[in-house]
Amino acid sequence: MTKSKKFSRKNDILESIARMLETLPGGRITTASIAREVGVSEAALYRHFPSKAKMFEGLILFIEETLFVRINRIIAEEKSTEIKCQNILTLILTFFDRNPGMTRLLTGDVLAGETQRLRERISQFYNRLDSTLKQVFREAQIRENLETSISPACLSSLLLGTVEGRLIQFVRSEFKASPLQYWDAQWIFLRENMMQSKVSELL
Repeated sequence: MTKSKKFSRKNDILESIARMLETLPGGRITTASIAREVGVSEAALYRHFPSKAKMFEGLILFIEETLFVRINRIIAEEKSTEIKCQNILTLILTFFDRNPGMTRLLTGDVLAGETQRLRERISQFYNRLDSTLKQVFREAQIRENLETSISPACLSSLLLGTVEGRLIQFVRSEFKASPLQYWDAQWIFLRENMMQSKVSELL
């Protein structure tokens, strides 16, 4: 099998898992059911991924790479700290709104009975988001003489907590309550109440 065909088959497997996660809890997804969905044998499946955990890990990597390509572009192109933060958070919510199955994975909803490594891998993803937002605020303090009443770490924690909460509500509603519902109004509230004094003037 050529590299391009192997890559395509891997993508097929990951896309199938994402679709299955929309309707099935992770514990009910087996390698046999994934193989049926993809249209290959279990043996063929294992040639691409040695275990179901590795398939989930591959999906997490896909999510991370897809989001951070766009996040890094936002950071490079936008000058306003407010717009950077708003666009990054809106990007994350929009991505998961369009990919419900992946939301189930990133909230840990499907990880009952799975390996600790998967939980750690998801934590790494959120830690990377946290570090990115903190860096945005720290650079704004230097470049824009930005002063806040709370630290960049506290700001980042609050913003990510809001995003994670929206994703958890999305999963709990069985994907009926979009994470983008009320988001515009919520962002205005967050901006005005979390980013005060000189931050408000700047943003």
